[in-house]
Amino acid sequence: MDNIKLYEINSRYIDYLVPFAPHSSFKPKHTQMKEGVDFLKIKNYAVINLNNMFPVPLSECSYVDINKVKDMHYKALLLAEYRYIKSIQEKIRKNAATVYNHKIKNGNSTALAKRCNDFSVLEKACVEYKK
Repeated sequence: MDNIKLYEINSRYIDYLVPFAPHSSFKPKHTQMKEGVDFLKIKNYAVINLNNMFPVPLSECSYVDINKVKDMHYKALLLAEYRYIKSIQEKIRKNAATVYNHKIKNGNSTALAKRCNDFSVLEKACVEYKK
């Protein structure tokens, strides 16, 4: 399977869906939080909130070429994040599928399902956006 890649999402598409943040900067509160099927720590750099994942048309994705990043501090941070993300990419994929299937199967009947975006609604919105 191909390595996970980093992409930026067109802000028009984000605004269309409503702002979601599946990958966000590490905050002090994350230190105390335990990882779960829907919450993964990228060391102390970032976190991935799989419960907030959303579909994106390929036309709205821009590959992040870390080698072209001019700010050396930001480049080093992206490289460190990406190396760790690659090392746990199978866990990310497995957990993403688990979270998605759990939400689809359980609606809002569990604590995990209640934390999740409504993936079915977001998928329909994605299809509409492509039109």
